[in-house]
Amino acid sequence: MKLTNEIVYDVTEREYHAHRALSSTGARRLLESPARFNYWRTHQEPGKQSFDVGTAVHTKVLGVGAGTIAYPDEHVTASGSVSTKAATVAWADEQRANGLTPIAPAQAARVDGMAEAVLAHPTARKLFEQPGHSEASVFATDEDTGVEMRARFDRIAIEVPDPVAVDLKTTAKLASVDGFARTVASYGYDVQQEFYERAFEQATGYPRIPFVFVVVESEAPHLVAVHSLDVEWEQMGAAKVQRALELYAECSQAGIWPGYPTETQLLSPPNYLVYAHEDEYGPVETTTVRYL
Repeated sequence: MKLTNEIVYDVTEREYHAHRALSSTGARRLLESPARFNYWRTHQEPGKQSFDVGTAVHTKVLGVGAGTIAYPDEHVTASGSVSTKAATVAWADEQRANGLTPIAPAQAARVDGMAEAVLAHPTARKLFEQPGHSEASVFATDEDTGVEMRARFDRIAIEVPDPVAVDLKTTAKLASVDGFARTVASYGYDVQQEFYERAFEQATGYPRIPFVFVVVESEAPHLVAVHSLDVEWEQMGAAKVQRALELYAECSQAGIWPGYPTETQLLSPPNYLVYAHEDEYGPVETTTVRYL
């Protein structure tokens, strides 16, 4: 499938993920290690039950996406949990390959609760119900590096007075300001936002539009919060995306995807450990120079 410099509304999820262009997930793995990225893209990961719940919530809220299918009784334990037997894993993988999301009975109730909580939140509901497009795919060629990029927006509203891009996140942690800030740092959502914004801008020629995260907690009562990243997050994300695109271009041209440095590296304790040590034992002497 050859798509570039376009925003497309009818690309299936399978077609989107089959496209060769770099995604924001790939960009984040590149920043961890080019070798890790290269292994990841050539060894597709099996589906996970934790991802199934998030996928099902997206489908219910957005009204599009993979349908769900209940685990048959033979694949559910007496307690209502999904069996870990090989036959169950194989059945679930087959359903995902067919474009369906397998859901256990206990998960189904959780999915309903999370979707209802999102649509009961006044700000989130307005974002998802205003005119726009769900699962909109963007394909672009980066002007600086020549790298092909792809991004898939959960919801994008362009032809409205206040254009906006919306990303729906489910979280097992807190959706509060402090809680989600930690999640952004852990999962690199600043990179995702910048990658999406950059692809959109270069594919369409439109100015960048506001990007917001709607976050719903997976545990009852499924609290919901809406967040936007400030300018510091934006600047950090922009620097990381630029580096990821440069790495991809360099490694693709050379055909080499390096891992960690091969020489011995001197390891220093993180600052927080030094501070904790000083609180307990006193200042750490830093005048001694050690050589390997």
